[in-house]
Amino acid sequence: MPRGKEFTEEILDAFQKVELLLNGMIKDRGVPRNIKRVAQRGIDELQREDDTPAVLASNVMYMITDLSQDANIPFHSRTTIYRIISLLENVKD
Repeated sequence: MPRGKEFTEEILDAFQKVELLLNGMIKDRGVPRNIKRVAQRGIDELQREDDTPAVLASNVMYMITDLSQDANIPFHSRTTIYRIISLLENVKD
């Protein structure tokens, strides 16, 4: 995955961890489909290469923050969402 010079090892590591967490939500049978769709859109957003790391992180945070308020989300998935937000908050340009 070739990225620009603004994508440091720390940022790439954070994005990789977020992708793993989102993939875990997608594969979880207890997670509703609407939440899985947003998780897949988050993965797709992280793989884009036309924005800076902070913009990509902000876009994904915006997408999944709404999920934490969803009444249908299981508690363990809500915890995963908070972990993802925590990882992405540290991404800066």
